Amino acid sequence: MGKKAVDVVLLPCEAMTNMAIAANAELAAGFGKRIVLSTRDCLPHISLAMGCIEEGDVGQVGKVLRQIADKYAPRHLKIIGVQSSTNFSGETVSVFTVERSERLGRFHKKVMAELERFFDYDVTVDMIAGGRADNSTIGWIKNYPANSSYANFSPHITIGYGRFEGGSFPIEFGVSQLALCHLGNHCTCRRILVAVELTD
Repeated sequence: MGKKAVDVVLLPCEAMTNMAIAANAELAAGFGKRIVLSTRDCLPHISLAMGCIEEGDVGQVGKVLRQIADKYAPRHLKIIGVQSSTNFSGETVSVFTVERSERLGRFHKKVMAELERFFDYDVTVDMIAGGRADNSTIGWIKNYPANSSYANFSPHITIGYGRFEGGSFPIEFGVSQLALCHLGNHCTCRRILVAVELTD
């Protein structure tokens, strides 16, 4: 068995998923289709932890996620705006900014701590779904602990490449699942490996 690059994510409810897909389609029409969000193989999501795991550990990671989901996972989140910034390659990427509530922040830390023993960050292209990855994708995964976790955790839903200027905020939405996903290029969620349903 080899390794997979993975993302532990919260998946939004159907309404928020559709909103993200619509915003992405608007961006893709003007800035290209490198990211095309869908409900099938490029899922809108909020990342909680990212790295590489042994394929044989998928079941164990899923077990950990099931153990912590009921007690710690948030069921409702809030979009507070849109942010556009540059990635590791200097390209503009737009995201829906998710409010970092106390519960969401605690849950991120819990996921990171519980999965630390499974994760490493020596990512290579063959670990990415589809076997293709831009330098920005590799850089994001390699640098996730330093740049995107704990104090630097910045929850968001990626919309796509380009500057998005639409929307009316805040937007409250529900969370449907906690999932372990196989990462694709541009840190997209290409395939669900494990999913835990979240109910109120």
